[in-house]
Amino acid sequence: MTDQINVLSPWIKDQLSILSRRSGHAWLLQGPSGLGQYTLGLELARAWLCLSPKDHSACGVCSSCHLIDVKSHPDLYLLMPEVQMIDLEWPLQEKAQKEIDEKVRKPSKEIRVEAVRDMVEFTQRTASGSTSKIVLIYPAEKLNLYAANMILKTLEEPPGDTRFIVASEAAHLLLPTIRSRCQMHTMIWPEEKLAVQWLSNNGMNAKDAPILLKAAGGRPEDALMLQSLGVDAEIWSKIPKALARADSSVLESFTPREVIFIMQKLCTDLVAHHFKSETRYFLPNVLPKVQNIAALTLWFKELSIAAKTVEHPYNPGLMFESLTVQASKALQA
Repeated sequence: MTDQINVLSPWIKDQLSILSRRSGHAWLLQGPSGLGQYTLGLELARAWLCLSPKDHSACGVCSSCHLIDVKSHPDLYLLMPEVQMIDLEWPLQEKAQKEIDEKVRKPSKEIRVEAVRDMVEFTQRTASGSTSKIVLIYPAEKLNLYAANMILKTLEEPPGDTRFIVASEAAHLLLPTIRSRCQMHTMIWPEEKLAVQWLSNNGMNAKDAPILLKAAGGRPEDALMLQSLGVDAEIWSKIPKALARADSSVLESFTPREVIFIMQKLCTDLVAHHFKSETRYFLPNVLPKVQNIAALTLWFKELSIAAKTVEHPYNPGLMFESLTVQASKALQA
């Protein structure tokens, strides 16, 4: 996750320099996962709230910057699914924390209506000491339908000097009425050389960086996430031929959802390689030879069906075994 990042990437710095100078009460940061929407959103909030900004960037030493560092700034409200708030170590609202601690319910995987109500109340309060209040919504596509509708009026006419940063990894899933209320910014896709260097600067082995960057489809933060799961270049390169042998041991550290996603990546690359096109996630030399495109097509359909129930499988172990058998059959056909 983003907490692994120690060195801010040059492409995030460039985008921050541009956005922090622009006016507008609501910005939508859009693009696929792994390009830094949360990182850019938080740095933008930091710059806007900073008491002594330098070149439209946060100074990093004032009381406002410190409060964001310790995740307790009174003029910054994060609207996120509770599972991600917990992962990123942001404090939950007192009532929500109590319900989770007492096991009344599990942390929500979507942005709840109750959180939006608290956000609306936050926007109506007077700023504690900053010139404005900031609401960061991430990932915005996790707003459930009722929460999304509830946010519209405040997003269109925010009280006082409230500004919104709406960060999304699937902007097409947002209500058109949310998109129309925001100014749009599409995340920059970094050059491979810069991304590999940045991964190395953040502690990734030089040998692993280009392989994991490719595994993540060129998305640097997703490459860091793979590393956090214990994946390195050797493990990633073993996956295709291991699945052909029905050996699932290389995927033991992944959740069922991640396993399906990896298999979909592999299937996509096998089809591309068969038709002599450039692969996107795996190097060509680690892919098994596959002659039966029909088998790959059927396998991809089976993966798509499995993805619909992956969050609530009847038997996770049985599902994992079934996925491995399907992979082996398709690769050996």
